[in-house]
Amino acid sequence: MPTEQNYKNHTRWYPLVHFVLMPILAINLIWQIVMLIVTPTWDRGEMLLLAVSLIILALAARLQALRVQDRLIRLEERLRIQALLDTEIVKAAQALSPSQLIALRFADDSELSDLVRRTLNGEIKTQKEIKSGISKWRADHLRV
Repeated sequence: MPTEQNYKNHTRWYPLVHFVLMPILAINLIWQIVMLIVTPTWDRGEMLLLAVSLIILALAARLQALRVQDRLIRLEERLRIQALLDTEIVKAAQALSPSQLIALRFADDSELSDLVRRTLNGEIKTQKEIKSGISKWRADHLRV
């Protein structure tokens, strides 16, 4: 895990999922497809369906964890905005989209106000633009 986080290296890889589980499930899926072609039986079809189901299960579990994380980040950022910024900006910040709030989590407290204003004014809109606009990065190593 890098000690200094920035836009270029902030992607979170979870080795157990990304480099162990998913490759095993992909190999299993390919194997089951091959076996169904070689020996087309109902049992082989059932094993292929099971392989597909396992991949769907793994993806669903990952997506659900990411959804919960995003909800928590939205709450944290709304509280941080409320604690750090003027009442006028806090009210206007209610218009920020979830993806904008999630991108703002990497902004240091010192530049949060400017980034929120720029986002509300439409100067920057997407997560990529917001993250690219951050000069003082606030690392988040506790992500799912």
